[in-house]
Amino acid sequence: MKRRQFLIQSSLCAGSSLIAIGTDGWAARSIAGTDPNSHRLVVVILRGAIDGLSVVVPYQEPTYYTDRPTIAIPQPGQTNGALALDGQFGLHPALAPLLPLWEQKSLAFVHACGSNDETRSHFEAQDYLESGTPGVKTTHDGWMNRLLSVMADKNPIQAVSVGETTPRILLGKMAVANLGSGRGANRRLQIDKPQVAMAFDRLYGKNDAIGQTYREGRVSRTELLKDLDAETKMANNGATLPNGFPGDAQSLARLMARDPRIQLSVLAVGGWDTHINQGASQGQLARKLEQLGKGLVALQTGLGAAYQNTTIAVISEFGRTVKENGDGGTDHGHGNVMWLLGGAIHGGKVYGKWPGLEPEQRYQGRDLAVTTDFRDVLGTVLTRRLGIDESKLSPIFPKYAGQMLDLASGLPTELFTS
Repeated sequence: MKRRQFLIQSSLCAGSSLIAIGTDGWAARSIAGTDPNSHRLVVVILRGAIDGLSVVVPYQEPTYYTDRPTIAIPQPGQTNGALALDGQFGLHPALAPLLPLWEQKSLAFVHACGSNDETRSHFEAQDYLESGTPGVKTTHDGWMNRLLSVMADKNPIQAVSVGETTPRILLGKMAVANLGSGRGANRRLQIDKPQVAMAFDRLYGKNDAIGQTYREGRVSRTELLKDLDAETKMANNGATLPNGFPGDAQSLARLMARDPRIQLSVLAVGGWDTHINQGASQGQLARKLEQLGKGLVALQTGLGAAYQNTTIAVISEFGRTVKENGDGGTDHGHGNVMWLLGGAIHGGKVYGKWPGLEPEQRYQGRDLAVTTDFRDVLGTVLTRRLGIDESKLSPIFPKYAGQMLDLASGLPTELFTS
């Protein structure tokens, strides 16, 4: 097993665990039959716990302003005020590029969303978010990798992670391809050198489990690099794409638009742990939100027609305290807001049961309470958009009964238009 893991981590998939899905010929046949109209899911993980109360602002709550004297986003109509959404909530002004999507009803939010686990540890909360099993520390794989195991039409690049290593959410037994971030997106690895590849081909040429794993990884890598080469030549007359999330989002979107085999993908964006000098409509958080907004627009526009069959979920491990701290920031909290974008989203709405921000309405007297479990939202996405049978949700989210499409959970049936 150690030898197998070394091969995978050092040469093929930057940390993902693989199993063989058949011979190379079988893989080639499955690729040819991929449906160009198949539904896709993109998950954007905001690491560090973004302040959802600054993203989707509850400007009708007086406590929001008394508890945040320096970092609250002003009400709509005021200088640097929030962008009015529905009479109760407003959007941070730095996210103005997303407002057209809201008006086109392909952007929605689920507020007071999160995990039922009480941890305030980034490490634990991210682990639970990506494993799909809050409170359980013994889960070895990620929920998106388990999702792969129940999806049809498997192929070597069905799931793609963007970044230097495969995130927890995609770790597991199913094959996952990796796309480097920024300028390193199409950087060649040692395994891509012909002489090295030939040596590995001889070493792992046997028809055993390790040999099959190696060959499957080679197919994954080769297919992804073909797409990357075509994209590099097409974009900016062969120049490298810009750094940061907007560049990564644009690169991934164009790959997905050109290649329908990519059905699942994950991007992670860090830097949301704003304990100090968070800022309000301007400042540290606003600058980061501006880039995040640009990246999401790049993702939407880059997907082109494929956006109609794509759902984009933006999630973070937990929210932040209602009250600002003495350093002009916010500390680790509980409830947060999930973002949903896509061609079939019944958007222009803030979903979820709003609990209020008065001290007695808060979680442990300090945080936005969770009224919608994040798995309710994701389970709805999987069943309504990816066509996963509800009977197959149990392996994806073990020991979770869920309340998909249940009004009591704050998720009405019209979350999707079809």
